[in-house]
Amino acid sequence: MTQKQISHPEGLPNCAAGHRARHIHDERRPSAGGGHLVECACRATKKCENPETALAQWRQINRPVRAARNPAVPSAPDNVVQMRLVMAGGGKVASAF
Repeated sequence: MTQKQISHPEGLPNCAAGHRARHIHDERRPSAGGGHLVECACRATKKCENPETALAQWRQINRPVRAARNPAVPSAPDNVVQMRLVMAGGGKVASAF
């Protein structure tokens, strides 16, 4: 048989659906369809010559779903200048500066 399962002491991360992953090494030449791949019951990576590439693909495919961000609270625009207004008594005109 040309395929062997490779065990990892730290284990592989499960897929997003929770299936257990397996690292398979197809010992045929790459031109004959050999290489490393990681698979589970519902998905698999492409065959790669390098085992680290197959593991990186698996981790990328099965990244944990990121939580949606809370909508940003609109703040006052930075390009608006507010003038200081002074109320003057006695009918005099107040200066804005």
